[in-house]
Amino acid sequence: MHRFMTYVKQNKWKAFATIILVGGLFFAFNTFKTGVQETPESRHRKLLSTIGHLLESEHYSPRKIDDVFSKDVFDAYLKALDPEKNILLQADVDSLKIFATTIDDEIHGSPILFEPAADAIYEKRALEAKKIFEDIIQKSFNYSEDDSIRLETDSIQYASNSKEKYTRWKQILKYKALDRYVSLIEDRDKQQAAKMIKDTAKIKDTSKVVFVYKSDSVLEVEARASIKKTYTKRFSLLEKTFDKEKRFESFLNTITGLMDPHTDYFAPVEKRSFTEQMSGTFYGIGAQLTQDDNGVKIASIQPGGAAWKSGQLVINDVIIKIAQGAEEPVDVSGYETTDAVKLIRGNLGTEVRLTVRKPDGTTKIVSLIREKIVLDEGFARSAIIQKGNDKYGYILLPDFYADFDRADGPRCSRDVAKEVEKLKAEKVKGIVIDVRYNGGGSLYEVVQMAGLFIDKGPIVQIRDKEGRSQVLADETPGILYDGPLVVMVNEFSASASEIFAGAIQDYNRGLIVGSTSTYGKGTVQRNVSFGKPLDAMGIQTEYGAVKLTFQKFYRVTGSSTQKKGVLSDVVFPDDYELLKYREKDNPAALQWDEMEKAKFMPYTTSRELATIAAAANKKIQNDTANIRFKQNLQWVSAQMDRPVALEYHKYIKYKKALQSAIQQNESILKLKEPMQVVSLKADYDKFYNNPDKVKQDRYQAWLKMVAKDLQISESSKLLSQFTHTTTAIAKKG
Repeated sequence: MHRFMTYVKQNKWKAFATIILVGGLFFAFNTFKTGVQETPESRHRKLLSTIGHLLESEHYSPRKIDDVFSKDVFDAYLKALDPEKNILLQADVDSLKIFATTIDDEIHGSPILFEPAADAIYEKRALEAKKIFEDIIQKSFNYSEDDSIRLETDSIQYASNSKEKYTRWKQILKYKALDRYVSLIEDRDKQQAAKMIKDTAKIKDTSKVVFVYKSDSVLEVEARASIKKTYTKRFSLLEKTFDKEKRFESFLNTITGLMDPHTDYFAPVEKRSFTEQMSGTFYGIGAQLTQDDNGVKIASIQPGGAAWKSGQLVINDVIIKIAQGAEEPVDVSGYETTDAVKLIRGNLGTEVRLTVRKPDGTTKIVSLIREKIVLDEGFARSAIIQKGNDKYGYILLPDFYADFDRADGPRCSRDVAKEVEKLKAEKVKGIVIDVRYNGGGSLYEVVQMAGLFIDKGPIVQIRDKEGRSQVLADETPGILYDGPLVVMVNEFSASASEIFAGAIQDYNRGLIVGSTSTYGKGTVQRNVSFGKPLDAMGIQTEYGAVKLTFQKFYRVTGSSTQKKGVLSDVVFPDDYELLKYREKDNPAALQWDEMEKAKFMPYTTSRELATIAAAANKKIQNDTANIRFKQNLQWVSAQMDRPVALEYHKYIKYKKALQSAIQQNESILKLKEPMQVVSLKADYDKFYNNPDKVKQDRYQAWLKMVAKDLQISESSKLLSQFTHTTTAIAKKG
């Protein structure tokens, strides 16, 4: 039977797939007695102790919850509350140190004292900080003083007193205002120069040309007004969304995050949001939101959706309040779009009431019933790169998504298989698969997807805390696509992306290209849910869930990707290479190790792949533009740890040097001449006859973006260097 048909019908892993995710798994853990009236304090205590027990008993490599762990929680939570160290005073930290070695006791069931005490101090100090900001921003700054600010906060201490806190805020606001002020002057001078060129071309007597522009003093006022607006919104958002409950959730996540970076607590609404992201399906009103100075508003309305069918919402309606059915509405003025979206989404068939301000200034309450919405723009999509008479396929995969709760739910492996079939019908001479910025997803799906490009065999190995191991294999003979293959990665390609890239590399099936290495996440998580389900499918539960690390995964070679990631065969210049974003940069990350090698059979292309990679790397390393790119990147990265001058002329010099380096690198990474990129014949209507015109425009914009991407261009060039189709298996591993 054809490989594609066999793979689509395969059900052997169904039970396993419903509980295991690389980056998320569902597993019922119901220790809460429901229907019992409880206070927030008792609820918090129950949550904390249950999570503590879960971490100690089920985590893959649990840290001992003792005084040492308690001290780490103490430091980490205060950093989470006040990351810029401009809210709390050193005296506040000192007063809280009586709890530094007792948090472990609280986790084990003692009354919770530390978080409420820290919370009370934070509220008081945050209000003081707001008043300090409001006072400082009203007055002009002196940009002639020889002053500086350190933007990196790990090395600085908390302010010793209120005066020092005031000075710190003044430096922060001065830096922000100076940066804005300089930008406004630059914009004005550019406009002035452009106007002069335009006017002198028309008027021979330049003495008659009058230039009307804003003075420096006016721009200085505008700069402070802009910063005031930004920080006023920030303080408003903190007051509305970072409330007591959110701060307690942050406390829980501080604890889980010290076990490892990928063990997290999700409050009920956050758990639902995570599941929606994994499945690509949610229940909402069919409207896209945006944000401007007026607040959160309707940006577009999906044809056929609840908002569209109501006929009561239009583009530019500003959402003022959101209510769940007949419940008290929540004022969302000042909310971020993402926070408003979480309130609008909910369970299928439930009511949401929006209070909106219409473009004419009137207000209206609109009642809508939530319907199923599929986020198809987040699914796999493909395009054709035309090079003369040759065609090359490009597939973008943003996530390893899967919806196992619905028979017709989206699955990335099925979607990629469909894209491959369409590209084969277009007779492409090679395929690029782009998993840059793909943070992972379903373990089951990545095994199935890797199986599209290799014959049957192991894809990944997993091991639990007891040392029990299992090989997860593609068990369906045959290959859906056996032609030239390139996989694009970067430092944000994580988890399932690393499994896929690692398998393709280990089987010598294609070239891995991109940053020096991928993210380096080699752990497997499962969702442990607390309390009774709040919907029919158990997507949202009353006490939320913990995403728990309970296994590690390994490549078929036996090597873990943990902290090391997958090393690219061809290394492209990369903006983020020197920034500390990877797993190895997190002190809480689990260590790298290895296990026994699995039995697998690589393909015959290893010599050809090595030859292509060596030639490409040599060209990149010897390219003068790429050498300059690397030097600029090193210089820019070094500036992050150095003080920034707040004296006007010194800052101008610093900013010009910074802009010059960044602009040079942007130019180096910019494709001089866009590629010819077109939609597939099978997708023509989606791109050009889509009933949702806004979505159609986004699809067309995506084609233009792909056409300008230098790394995609270089990846397609590598495909043209493959000399034969990969079919034969040469040796047994």
